Amino acid sequence: MNTNAKKSKLAVIIGIIVVLAVFISNCFAVVRMNQYAVVTRFGKIVKVMEGGGLVMKLPVVDNVRFVPSDLRLYDIDPSDVITKDKKSMIADNYVLWHVTDATKYTQTLSASESIAKDRVSVAVYNATKNTISSMTQEELIAARGEKLTSMITKEANSDLGAYGIEIIKSEIKSLDLPNDNKGAVYERMISERQNIAASYKAQGNAEAKKIRNETDKTVSVMKAEADKQAQITIADGEAQYMQIIQAAYDTQDKQDFYSFIRGLDALKQSMKGEKTVVLSADSEIAKLLQ
Repeated sequence: MNTNAKKSKLAVIIGIIVVLAVFISNCFAVVRMNQYAVVTRFGKIVKVMEGGGLVMKLPVVDNVRFVPSDLRLYDIDPSDVITKDKKSMIADNYVLWHVTDATKYTQTLSASESIAKDRVSVAVYNATKNTISSMTQEELIAARGEKLTSMITKEANSDLGAYGIEIIKSEIKSLDLPNDNKGAVYERMISERQNIAASYKAQGNAEAKKIRNETDKTVSVMKAEADKQAQITIADGEAQYMQIIQAAYDTQDKQDFYSFIRGLDALKQSMKGEKTVVLSADSEIAKLLQ
């Protein structure tokens, strides 16, 4: 009996320990680092815990829902959008979002990530459509990148604050034309660029012609001025030469000496080689020989 009593007592103790262990385990829930723990009691939120650790709850009465707190990536299906100038385009977005308020997230979306993705998708689509419809195709192409991303992200967030969700970035990874009108649009773009190139070329030719005309005019003026200065210089030189000659032979003796020298030069030239010279009696050379 003593042995059986001891065994029964031990079994009771073990049973109590097991029950206590189960009870205690149901009083706590493990929360990971990338989670919120939302404790509800009869459908009402009584506690929210963020980050890793243990959260206390009442067994059976309390229920714990886990909400992701890390950054989530959602690739949205491509959608048709129309620009301000009625050009149809295909926008393909991706979204980086996270939960900022676990209480609102749980109350409005039942802590369901699939429902949250639907809300994010609708908000981003509306923001993308509204943003693109307010811009022409040229303005849209010019704004691609950070500017367009910022505009879409800002407008999309205006619809999600009530759900405890924030979009970090909503970016268009590709913005293209519909396949059925790509060819026509590309041809029109090529034609426009060719017209622009022709216009630039014509402007360049006109400017070049203007520059050449101005240069030719400048050269002609400079040449005429140079010719004028050359004539003036030549005239001044000839005048100075005549003055020098006049000053050199301003007396009869100087003139006779000049005539004598000129006669000697002429005689020297005429006496070269075997020649017969016939002179008149009054020639300067005859005078020299006499």
